[in-house]
Amino acid sequence: MTNAKVVSREKWLTARLTHLEAEKEFDRQRDALSAARRELPRVRVETDYVFGGVDGEVSLSELFDGRGQLIVYHFMYGPSWDAGCPSCSYLADHFDGMLAHLGQRDTSFVAISKANIGQIESYKARMGWHFPWVSSVANEFNRDYEVSFTPDEMANGVRYNYRDGVEFPMDEAPGATVFCKDAQGDIFHTYSTYARGLDHLIGTYQWLDLTVKGRDEEDLPFTMAWIRRHDEYE
Repeated sequence: MTNAKVVSREKWLTARLTHLEAEKEFDRQRDALSAARRELPRVRVETDYVFGGVDGEVSLSELFDGRGQLIVYHFMYGPSWDAGCPSCSYLADHFDGMLAHLGQRDTSFVAISKANIGQIESYKARMGWHFPWVSSVANEFNRDYEVSFTPDEMANGVRYNYRDGVEFPMDEAPGATVFCKDAQGDIFHTYSTYARGLDHLIGTYQWLDLTVKGRDEEDLPFTMAWIRRHDEYE
């Protein structure tokens, strides 16, 4: 906890108003950055990806579910893993509540992992989740969007977050990718983000940032070291 001064209500209000101006400037910069993101060029998706779903095979086009935009969360969960990544699970605890609202803005959402669909469905049931989640174990989707790595790549440095030679301790990595579809049904890749680019998508962190202790991670071995799957907290 910080050693902030204890002051009168009047002095607190003066300090708060000064900070409010900084917050407003940050909001303006964020709005400008978001507008620039929407103007980024896009890439036509030429591969007909087919995923494993609970009801059988499903194409990338079908994942749009009749809408014009699709957000994919690259959930770290490999075929040999016993369970999904705890940090991805932390983020995924925020997914279910947003689905109805995304749908009202012409946007669908799906999580995609290399784990097989049986593993995915079992883990979803354990966690009590309902969001769409499919398997990419039978295609190169994870490789193409740079969130799955071979042993050789891990030994020599992977390509992650648009950089080569990155040391990464696991064969799966987190990320989010956005697609859109035009009136002719053609699909385009518009955006991907990784690593700290996912930070602002974690609602719990945004609430903790409002508190005096904040995320309280400074003395931990690594960021997110405190996180457990929600059924593993004591």
